[in-house]
Amino acid sequence: MQTRLPPLNSLRAFEASARHRSFTRAAEEMNVTPAAISHQIKGLEETLGARLFRRAKGTLMLTEEGQRLLPGVRKGFAAFAEAMENFALYHQTGPLNVALTPSFAAKWLIPRIEHFNARHPEIDIRITTTMELIDYEREGVDIGVRFGRGGYTDLVTKLLLASEVTPVCSPQLLKGGKPMEKPADLARFTLLHDESPLLDETHPNWAMWLKAANADNVDASHGLHFDNASACINAAIEGVGVALARTALIGNDIAAGLLVKLFELSLPSHLGYYVVYPKRSEKLPKVMIFRDWLFEEVRAQPAP
Repeated sequence: MQTRLPPLNSLRAFEASARHRSFTRAAEEMNVTPAAISHQIKGLEETLGARLFRRAKGTLMLTEEGQRLLPGVRKGFAAFAEAMENFALYHQTGPLNVALTPSFAAKWLIPRIEHFNARHPEIDIRITTTMELIDYEREGVDIGVRFGRGGYTDLVTKLLLASEVTPVCSPQLLKGGKPMEKPADLARFTLLHDESPLLDETHPNWAMWLKAANADNVDASHGLHFDNASACINAAIEGVGVALARTALIGNDIAAGLLVKLFELSLPSHLGYYVVYPKRSEKLPKVMIFRDWLFEEVRAQPAP
């Protein structure tokens, strides 16, 4: 059989009185008179058949029965509050605010975003591109993808894509009469360097790759230097030279025949692409939908 609950207002009056140890303060909180609080408590005691409060030296104290009741009442009100918060979050409207690095937005997300729009036309996305570490709470960002080592303070962090680098170029560049059969042949081509501020000294560069490939004849400092990855990759697509590119960003261009991978040798990086979001975002269905879609797209994409 269902237990008949006392009136909700009487339970609120009980919890507030116990917290403040005062009918007067409880009345102020609930915007009623102390007499009304006293009446609510008296009705609750009659319903339960137990005395809940006593006075000792002018102070309002809980009886043993009151102490037994209070934790469950507080737990119940906390559950009510959480239910209302979740309901409000579920029905929260407005765009999904996403923060991305410029290169990830241009080379990875934009070529795929129509897949998301077709599946979830009800979710509008507002994209912010930056290479700075922004405060998600202060800026109102719901979710993002960061390039780095992970472990970001106050953010849920999940690895989306590991990072490697490998030489790539336009297929047209290989038709220019210069052979490209071994790493040493790179000496005949312009090297394109990704020198994004997001990179650190551990991230593989041309000097590291050429050393691993035993191509001692190639000048690792030669070529064009770019301050972001997408510009470096686009220069390779245009046939300017050979880029040492992050494999996470070139899958679409290779699949489209805009780039070709030159050699089997790839060097791994300690840096990677991480999905990050504030803990509060886990209560927003639109954020979780977008997060899950990101990982679905990674699983679906072929390796370059």
